[in-house]
Amino acid sequence: MGAKVSVDESVRVVIVGGGFAGIAAASQLKSFGIPFLLVDMRDAFHHNVAALRASVESGFARKTFISYKETFQDNFKQGKVVGINLQTQLVTLESNEELPFSHLIIATGSNGPFPGKFNKVIPKDHAIQLYEDLVKEIQKAKHVVVVGGGSTGVEMAAEVKTDYPEKEVTLIHSKVALADVQLQPSVRKTVKEILLRKGVRLILAQKVTNLNQVTPNVAQENIELQLEKNSEVVTCDLVLCCTGFNISSSSYSSAFGDKMAEDGSLKVNEYLQVEGHANVYAVGDCAFINEPKMAYNAGIHARVAATNVRNSLIGKSLKTYIPGAVSMLLSMGRNDGVGQFNGFYLGSFFMIMYKSGDIFVSKSWKDMGQVMPR
Repeated sequence: MGAKVSVDESVRVVIVGGGFAGIAAASQLKSFGIPFLLVDMRDAFHHNVAALRASVESGFARKTFISYKETFQDNFKQGKVVGINLQTQLVTLESNEELPFSHLIIATGSNGPFPGKFNKVIPKDHAIQLYEDLVKEIQKAKHVVVVGGGSTGVEMAAEVKTDYPEKEVTLIHSKVALADVQLQPSVRKTVKEILLRKGVRLILAQKVTNLNQVTPNVAQENIELQLEKNSEVVTCDLVLCCTGFNISSSSYSSAFGDKMAEDGSLKVNEYLQVEGHANVYAVGDCAFINEPKMAYNAGIHARVAATNVRNSLIGKSLKTYIPGAVSMLLSMGRNDGVGQFNGFYLGSFFMIMYKSGDIFVSKSWKDMGQVMPR
């Protein structure tokens, strides 16, 4: 991954956040031989791209949680970051412990509702059990409603309908078009076609007005969802909420208030340095970059930031990050999907994933067509 460099004892990179960007940065720094400490509230990395499959298939959730301690040993610290002092170069944990840094990589990611995101601070085994419990709730329900038709929502609806084709599945979305707005129209059109082919009922350009009065992820008889237009009511047995994702900014907002965009992400330059701070980088969802918030891009951010830490230490020019055309995969159940790489529409594909972050894409199970880099 890269030649090791010789550094003095003053060099220590602290990575705040252990999502896709955080672990990619840690792995890259490890390959360079640069001292680092990865900090996260949880005890395990959650491969949330696989969370929707884990919601419908018993036993799958265990594959989506990877222990930080087992992976990074003494280079991992479990704790909640509550403050960053840029003058003294200290990161403060909720326990009042202070962690010194020479360089800082902020990779706090984003928050959102379960099952698409998992943000609870509980032991790995307990987290796995919550997904196992949800599998049972989905099995009990006859009619499942997914609220939210972004990338997470369309994948969730497809996963349920693929594993349980006999169930009624309805997707309610506030907009006319499905999935990420930065995807090509042809991709979004195919997403809609796949859902309809699977038998998912689509209710578009409608908002649920009483969602805050509904208990999600629990099967109950006669749940009534009130829609904004025409006073329509949808009755179901289970509601899965796939809306409301937001940037996790609480750990850095006091230190970088003037460097934050409206959505809470951090403004960065072409080197992914937070504006005005040469030794602080922001990567992944918390970096203010005009591109989809996705694991693939987060991994690239992390490698650029880690490389720039190394280059700054050895006197080399910094590497620039240029947002490219959209690269995205949408898994629409085990047998279907749609993707877009570097502006090229892939059409339907099969996707095999979830081994240490690798994603394999092929036109058939026998012919492995393309491998996305870690």
